[in-house]
Amino acid sequence: MVASLALAILVTVSGTVATYLYEENASLGARLCAGACLGLAVLGLVGFLIASFIGLTGTAVFLSAVVTAAPLILLSDEARRNGFKADLVASLRSIRRFVSHPDRVSIGYFIFYAAIAITLWQVFSRAMIEGPDGISTGLLNNFGDLPFHLSVITAFAYGHNFPPDDPTYSGVRFTYPFLSDFVSAIFVRCGADLRQSMFIENFMLAISFVGLLHRWALVMLRDRFAAVITPLLVLLNGGFGWVLLFSRWSTNGRGWLGILNDLPPSFTVIPETTWRWGNAISALLVPQRGFLMGLPLAVIVFTQWWLAGETAGDHSLEIGDERAKGNSKKAKGRPRSKRKKPQASDGEMQRVSLFHASSIPISIRRMIAAGVAAGLLPLVHAHSFVVVMAVGACIALLQTKWRDWAVYFMVACVIAVPQLLWSTSNSAVKPGSLFAWEFGWDRNHENAIWFWFKNTGLFIPLIVTAILWRGKHQLVSKGLLLFYLPFTLCFIVPNFVRMAPWIWDNIKVLYYWWLASAPLVALVLARLWRQGTIRRSIAIVLFVCLTTAGALDVAGIALRSVKYGIFDSAGVRFAEVVKEQTPERSLIIHAPVHNDPVFLTGRRSLMGYPGHIWTHGLEFAQREWEIRKIYAGARDAEQLIQNYNIDYAVVGPLEKNVMRVNEQFFSRYKLVGEVGEYRLYKIKP
Repeated sequence: MVASLALAILVTVSGTVATYLYEENASLGARLCAGACLGLAVLGLVGFLIASFIGLTGTAVFLSAVVTAAPLILLSDEARRNGFKADLVASLRSIRRFVSHPDRVSIGYFIFYAAIAITLWQVFSRAMIEGPDGISTGLLNNFGDLPFHLSVITAFAYGHNFPPDDPTYSGVRFTYPFLSDFVSAIFVRCGADLRQSMFIENFMLAISFVGLLHRWALVMLRDRFAAVITPLLVLLNGGFGWVLLFSRWSTNGRGWLGILNDLPPSFTVIPETTWRWGNAISALLVPQRGFLMGLPLAVIVFTQWWLAGETAGDHSLEIGDERAKGNSKKAKGRPRSKRKKPQASDGEMQRVSLFHASSIPISIRRMIAAGVAAGLLPLVHAHSFVVVMAVGACIALLQTKWRDWAVYFMVACVIAVPQLLWSTSNSAVKPGSLFAWEFGWDRNHENAIWFWFKNTGLFIPLIVTAILWRGKHQLVSKGLLLFYLPFTLCFIVPNFVRMAPWIWDNIKVLYYWWLASAPLVALVLARLWRQGTIRRSIAIVLFVCLTTAGALDVAGIALRSVKYGIFDSAGVRFAEVVKEQTPERSLIIHAPVHNDPVFLTGRRSLMGYPGHIWTHGLEFAQREWEIRKIYAGARDAEQLIQNYNIDYAVVGPLEKNVMRVNEQFFSRYKLVGEVGEYRLYKIKP
């Protein structure tokens, strides 16, 4: 694990140094958040390219680390090196000042990030739980996704899956975005176990996502309080699901304390109901690891879009420069000649001189950075890539900086198009299974307006309030409104078009509407907070209504000790036997379920869970039927085994639970491994 942590730190520092190519006034904390996401994504893409030729070996990991660390060469330039040192010294000085003379703002930021870090640590530590009883998860939403991601990681780490086969459907090109799982596979090759490999990456990306959201909201809104509220609205999203507490209270004789000690799995997405919105942490960030890497990369893109669209004079107010805003407020009402301009620090002067020395305009450099981040997305999270390209095209039409946007699209396409061509060539996915007209998303037969009101609560009314708010100063400026409007397509289009075989997967686009709308809602809450006791109380009530359902979901994960078993202890031991007894590219037949121990081995699986295969747009019915015929020992079973070129077969409790198993048929083959009720037969001589 030490080597994995060292590699993660190396690529983070490398990505942080790279931000000096396009960032002017960002704090070191903001740079670290961007650097972690960029570094991990580049490590995954470069590592996959190298491993495709030589396998995921120690040499491949070393070469990937060297290439990803290339931006460290920038420190050979004295100006950049001094700028980095100045930021580091300034950060250390701020920490010392906080320890010795803490002020209210510093204490607030410390509590904010400490609480978020502790919560995310607890949540992601329960994403995969290992114990004497096997492998389980603390999130019901992760019950089906965790085995799938483990199958992807182990296929790369233990199974030499190059070029990638679908780990749950052998013989089919793997088109599902896998880069986040490939990074975990790299960490496994560095010595981390499966749980550690995922936790390191998950926690880094989640913390970075919060920091990047905070920074985006601050540079866009110029409101420190609204910028803090924004990540909370994004992470604790939910609708009116918290009202279900009252129904539980009426049927629970133990009172509120008893209810809180026995929280249901979710208040935001409930199977067989029209509560479908889900919470970002429990329904998206933990189970959908591609989304966890795609979201912060997309926020980097959005931030650079906004900053590139501002005038040069607007760039002075970013994170770490709030004192300028404060000083301007204090100076209000005094004669202009007596106002004192905030003095720039040595580090700021060095950054200014550094950027003025560059011949490329800062807006172009920002668009290049946005293009790089967007170009990394196709193999990270395809839906995020579609969003940053489609929304970017709409914003470009509303602006007149055609050269800047041309640079963005050119850079993004140079990086992304080869990935798209590679992933779509010889694909078994049928495009017709991915897209269709369907109104109202996952509302079933419920009224669309009521469906969205109960699932998003007061969020939509507050967006409208923010846009229409008029007073001494308009709450949402014209520039902010024009920037926001294209994001509404992320709400409109998924309400009319099904963008995946499973309609719920439209959330992968819908959520970007919520993310972009959260800063506007935060502005309303911040404005109410500053307008007297009554309106402050209203702001508190509104915030509680918006976040309680999501907070209950997160609390249920972090505080409960409930576990959902996935692989039993015998299955985990059996997986080790399979790895010992079979070559790494062996094809194994087993029950078509999501949690067969074969998925812990990295070996090729003839077929896994049909639900996963269906959501990937693949046909599975014929193969599933033929697998059942093989296990039943049908007359053509041996011919089917030869047709599929099967090497090994598993006969265990899962097979017996979901199919009729003819054990006499399998007794003709050599038994090469056995743990408890699990048996491994060698089929091919």
